[in-house]
Amino acid sequence: MGFTGQTDYNHDGPRPKTGVLLTNLGTPDAPTSKALRVYLKEFLSDPRVVEIPRLVWWLILHFFILPLRPAKSAKLYASIWQKEGSPLWVISQKQGEKLQQQLDNTYGEGEVPVTIGMRYGNPSIASAIDQLTAQNVRNLIVLPLYPQYSGATGGSTFDAVAHHLQSLRWVPEVKVINGYHQHPQYLRALRLSVERHFETHGVPDKLVLSYHGTPQRYLEQGDPYSCFCQQTTRLLSEQLDYPADKIMTTFQSRFGKATWLQPYTDTTLASLPNEGVKHVAVICPGFSADCLETLEEIEGENREVFIEAGGKEFHYIPCLNDNDDHIQMMSELIEQNLPPQFGPLKISLN
Repeated sequence: MGFTGQTDYNHDGPRPKTGVLLTNLGTPDAPTSKALRVYLKEFLSDPRVVEIPRLVWWLILHFFILPLRPAKSAKLYASIWQKEGSPLWVISQKQGEKLQQQLDNTYGEGEVPVTIGMRYGNPSIASAIDQLTAQNVRNLIVLPLYPQYSGATGGSTFDAVAHHLQSLRWVPEVKVINGYHQHPQYLRALRLSVERHFETHGVPDKLVLSYHGTPQRYLEQGDPYSCFCQQTTRLLSEQLDYPADKIMTTFQSRFGKATWLQPYTDTTLASLPNEGVKHVAVICPGFSADCLETLEEIEGENREVFIEAGGKEFHYIPCLNDNDDHIQMMSELIEQNLPPQFGPLKISLN
């Protein structure tokens, strides 16, 4: 195995920097069958995502899924695609730019550079790390934008970072932030988002917190994700001036025939009108940026499910995206993990 080394290092140059790698799941390069096939192959080949014996899964993936699913997924992506690209990528760029501006204002321009890397697709985590090391970054802070840690998300991100670092001759110091679902600023940002929505659209009969699902057996084998989702709901409900018994936790985006975390979002929304619930608001606390699963699945498909079942009013509360409250949370997470020379942390929760 060969190693990549930095041969032009200037020993008399500026001191090494701390850099920030923001990561998210990723997105196809285009809403086309060809692009989706490339993206889905990488995504569904990750053993953290699909824990099925490799040979069995390889046959299923290559003979049943990849020949059919890319075309269907391409149509769904096309329905939400923007001029600048996929919503996830557009929002991620805005998040990175705003976080960079905030860190520049605090520590000086370029002193704490920020880059974006996607676990699947482009720009890759490897390319983002190389971009940072090219800026003399020797201390790397990795912030996967998954509030509730799961092996399939945060764990997989760690795998990708570690895999690339194995190829470097000079490995930087690394700090990986493994979730932040209990962080006060994250919960505050969620609370403010819900409160603003209630002020504009009225108070719903039910507030549904829909998280991305995972197979039930992942929980049974020790993945803490489901517990972290439940904790998020409880902590948010404690901050809201809204009855806790009207707040629900559900799980979306199940795939395949296995049992996933329950209750399912779609079946829950289908049943609520028969229970007298005619007005719901849905928020997805596990997603840091709006994407296919929120814009098409929740705002589109699940809206139809609720209305067709007899519901009258459905509202989707957008992700935190590049809201100032969300960027402030990211900044505080970074500041809490900076080396001592950057000085004490100043936190404001007003």
